[in-house]
Amino acid sequence: MGNENNISSLYDQNKFDEAVKQMLADLIDAFSNYTSPPSGMYATTEMNVQNVPTLYGMVQCTPDLSRVDCRACLYRGVSIFQQRPIQGKQGARFLAPSCNIRYEIYSFFLNSPAPQLAPQPSPPPIKPTDNSNIGNGRKTIILISVILSVVLGVTAFVIIFIVYLKKRKKQQEETIVLGLEKHIFQEDGGEQQVESKEFPLDLVLTATENFSEENKLGEGGFGPVYKGKLSNGKEIAVKRLSKSSGQGLEEFKNEISLIARLQHRNLVRLWGCCLEAGESLLIYEYMPNKSLDFFLFDSTRSPQLDWSRRFSIIDGIARGLLYLHEDSRLRIIHRDLKVSNILLDYEMNPKISDFGMARIFDSNQCEANTNRVVGTYGYMAPEYALEGLFSVKSDVFSFGVLLLEIISGKRNWKFDHPDTGKNLLIFAWEEWKNDNGLVLVDPSIVEKYVASEVLKCIHIGLLCVQEDPADRPTMSNVVLMLQSDAMKLPQPGRPAFLLKRRVVISVGSSSSQEEVKTVSNNEVTISNISAR
Repeated sequence: MGNENNISSLYDQNKFDEAVKQMLADLIDAFSNYTSPPSGMYATTEMNVQNVPTLYGMVQCTPDLSRVDCRACLYRGVSIFQQRPIQGKQGARFLAPSCNIRYEIYSFFLNSPAPQLAPQPSPPPIKPTDNSNIGNGRKTIILISVILSVVLGVTAFVIIFIVYLKKRKKQQEETIVLGLEKHIFQEDGGEQQVESKEFPLDLVLTATENFSEENKLGEGGFGPVYKGKLSNGKEIAVKRLSKSSGQGLEEFKNEISLIARLQHRNLVRLWGCCLEAGESLLIYEYMPNKSLDFFLFDSTRSPQLDWSRRFSIIDGIARGLLYLHEDSRLRIIHRDLKVSNILLDYEMNPKISDFGMARIFDSNQCEANTNRVVGTYGYMAPEYALEGLFSVKSDVFSFGVLLLEIISGKRNWKFDHPDTGKNLLIFAWEEWKNDNGLVLVDPSIVEKYVASEVLKCIHIGLLCVQEDPADRPTMSNVVLMLQSDAMKLPQPGRPAFLLKRRVVISVGSSSSQEEVKTVSNNEVTISNISAR
């Protein structure tokens, strides 16, 4: 944001702009090289240059940022300054979730004197009179009456509002139940019915032994997940919407309406649902090997994922995502692709799950914008996390992060190099650029892998996590690159800068058989930061 006022014509604008640039660079360098965090994580400066008005600058980072991320965030702001039409402005601001920058030609710091207002004449003193207490009793009665009226009015409003919400929720449930009885969609000019079986509640209770703890597979943002066994011997997985879940009927309906129409060997299959007695249940095919993170991030289980199996999982995820983006009847943006949403069947084949946050695109639609950013920290593309823009390329970014995690056995959002403080993406890019990409390989498989395949996968992963969505490949290109040994791959640019976490765990998401008992899906919140 630029100040509305330009600098005076008495000053050299080019020299002024250069002075601003130099002041901010010096301030960022000094601030990001601190030995101990300064109070409030901010720094200010004052700069005097001949033929230029005195400049005042301030930079600030949130305390959770490392030096490297703080510096990167601030320099990102400076680069945005240079891309926006603020040259010659008396001041400007850059505000981000974790850092901000400001400069002006006047002192705006907390310890600067406030502007003085012209003195106003003091009103004449009121002389007390003997009858000053007359009418106090009447005023007290009126005040009490007003307070009681307000309290009663607010209470009545709250009661009416609660009754309205309960009635509306009941109507929504009835609408969803009716809508789930039959899913119809057009295909090749005709109608085709998609089965979405409604399971009786007593059947689900019998299959899960009344949701016993022994049958509990895990818990995510949607709620707990249970294993069940039908009378015919078929095993099922049941997702039970928790009363305290951040997800609601819209996500519930969204997942059913999407998965019922999608059929692919790398997508989890939905058998049906149940909406009875206040219960909201989704019934899936049972995945005996749980989710990918159950193996990948456990030192005792990760050796079971040798390189050939990991490559097969990468290829399967890519094919499932390609189906969603290009080959299905619908064009689906998943928006929450991560390791815990990749389930493994008996043969360790990957299946993408959890479509509660997915969105349908028209055939000619390229991107969309949302004010409600949902997803998981570490997997969200920067244009989505910062601006709410999502497209097939934001899914490609998530796939690139997932690919590098499969190779390294490290979580991106937990990775913090002990020597450099770099995240997984930056570390992988710099090591690959220095022809040392194999240092990224998970130590549990370091003696049994095909070096050329690993380097190719790292290369593809780095292409997927580039900052500009236009530079990222499509999933059809990714699948082609994975299968071809002769295809020449383009050089990847530096990965997108990822801010440290500033999230509120509120909108949950879980794989249908997630092992970890933590809510991993987050809704990003952006706070206003002011120098004063």
